[in-house]
Amino acid sequence: MKRIGILVSEDIKLKWQNYVDKNEFTTISMLIREAVNFYINNRTKIQYLENYSKVSHDLKEPLTVIKGFSQLIIENYSNKIDVDILLKMKEIFNQSMFLENKINEFLSEIDTEIVKYDVLIIDDDSSTIMVLADFLELKGYTCKGVTSGAKGLEELKRFTPKLILLDIILPDIDGFEVCTTIKSNEELKNIPIFFITAIPYSEASKKLKETRADGILLKPFNFLKFNTIFNYL
Repeated sequence: MKRIGILVSEDIKLKWQNYVDKNEFTTISMLIREAVNFYINNRTKIQYLENYSKVSHDLKEPLTVIKGFSQLIIENYSNKIDVDILLKMKEIFNQSMFLENKINEFLSEIDTEIVKYDVLIIDDDSSTIMVLADFLELKGYTCKGVTSGAKGLEELKRFTPKLILLDIILPDIDGFEVCTTIKSNEELKNIPIFFITAIPYSEASKKLKETRADGILLKPFNFLKFNTIFNYL
């Protein structure tokens, strides 16, 4: 763990070490397997995140470090280190390869599934997505979140939600254009769309008629105002 730790930040290394000590993991392979099992067992809890590419990133980034470091040692120092250590490094490398294949199989499987949900949240702030998803799920509605206008439009090719919560200021296509595009589509135009924004209401409301949006919910949220959207769900 200490050797692999030189390739990551001190903060990540400390988190790893604390977790290993607390849960008494004796090998890196055990730690990797536990991490993969956690994601698999909790897959439904993270379905509202932007998409599965984030899951892939979170799983593969630390695994890449472990796999790469073990391969580096095997290829360059096999004749200089103790046989027992070399065998352990080969075991770690083989386990990394095995787990990488399992992760690819898992992600391939869930990526082809059509995940049904009630509300699509389009906002570039993942914290906002999580807050909204938590609130709506407590009310009995399922959600999915994406972090850009383009990803939102792409998601609508896969599934049609009952309602869309749409941020106005996005990193690529602004919410006004996204809303106009959706409302111009014959198959999607009847989906209710509510802007979620920190822009003053007086400014955002000027675009309601033009974009054909159904309403505006201002940030920071007053969840009493959300009663309006429940009429559409």
